[in-house]
Amino acid sequence: MAGAGAFGRNHLRVYRELETAGQGVALAAAVEPDAGRAAEVAEKYAVPVFATVDELLAADLRLHAATVAVPTVRHHAVASALLQAGVDVLVEKPIAASLAEADELIALAERKGRILQPGHLERFNPAVLAVQPQLHRPMFFEAHRLSVFTPRALDVDVVLDLMIHDLDIVLTFANSPVREVRAVGLPILSPRVDIANVRVEFESGCVANFTASRVSTERVRKLRFFQPRQYVSIDYARQDLLVIRLDGSVPAEIAAAIAGGRVDPAMLAQLAAAGHTGGPGPGLSFAKPPVTPGEPLRLEIESFVDAVRTRREPRVTARQGRDALALALEIQTQMANHAVRAGLGDFFEPSA
Repeated sequence: MAGAGAFGRNHLRVYRELETAGQGVALAAAVEPDAGRAAEVAEKYAVPVFATVDELLAADLRLHAATVAVPTVRHHAVASALLQAGVDVLVEKPIAASLAEADELIALAERKGRILQPGHLERFNPAVLAVQPQLHRPMFFEAHRLSVFTPRALDVDVVLDLMIHDLDIVLTFANSPVREVRAVGLPILSPRVDIANVRVEFESGCVANFTASRVSTERVRKLRFFQPRQYVSIDYARQDLLVIRLDGSVPAEIAAAIAGGRVDPAMLAQLAAAGHTGGPGPGLSFAKPPVTPGEPLRLEIESFVDAVRTRREPRVTARQGRDALALALEIQTQMANHAVRAGLGDFFEPSA
């Protein structure tokens, strides 16, 4: 386990839970350069804690797998050292700080025959797992991911910190190359962009709108999408899934608008008020497909452990992690271009 900061501690907890549950996993060691955190981990988990990955590898603990939960700028260096030593790696998102670094990690993992899984946690959210059988040509996505401000993860902007979860899921669901990206973002409480709004169009004609903020007064984690004669809503936090289907009694122009993603949930409420509601009659039918509750992080780590044991490709591949990173970096470029066009230098530069 490399990194015992805010999220690294959650990984430590899950590995120990799997060990205690007899899942054939043994927490062997941790790497943490901060002396205070290192002492806490050593006391709580009764494992050796090293200051660097080099010291860990020099101890020859016969490691099979490791999680990398260090700051993003260190992902490449730490993951490379572990892969080079023959260790399978789960690296927290984003997979690396640049596409060049991501490509190097992927090439190294392939050359060494190692598992390299990026930590896109929401792919293991039970609601996301449950919705996949419902997918059939989604054409419009609306993603909202809002958080209150914390000093965590300020080494990256809100796109790499929060939005990248939704970028990964929409890329997977849309299954189409990106055609165009438009984006705007502003720093609010940190030197980096804290709030961003993005529009992505895919070659298939699918369109996705993303909003991410880490300076909100509330916590929101939702994804909604429209596909032919169907509206699907995912609440990540509640692990909740709602599917609304349209039948022939809904006015044709409204049905076409919903199927094409040209209507928002407010229109659905208007339809319901007009009598086009669910149940056995005509109009809109509401369904809540079963969702098996579970902790996404535990499901992610269990999937990683299974890939290590079976040598099967992980559910989230390194190349998918690269694709999400590529889109995130293009969004950053477009935000910077917009800032120049709009003359937003006073937002980004400290006042004299």
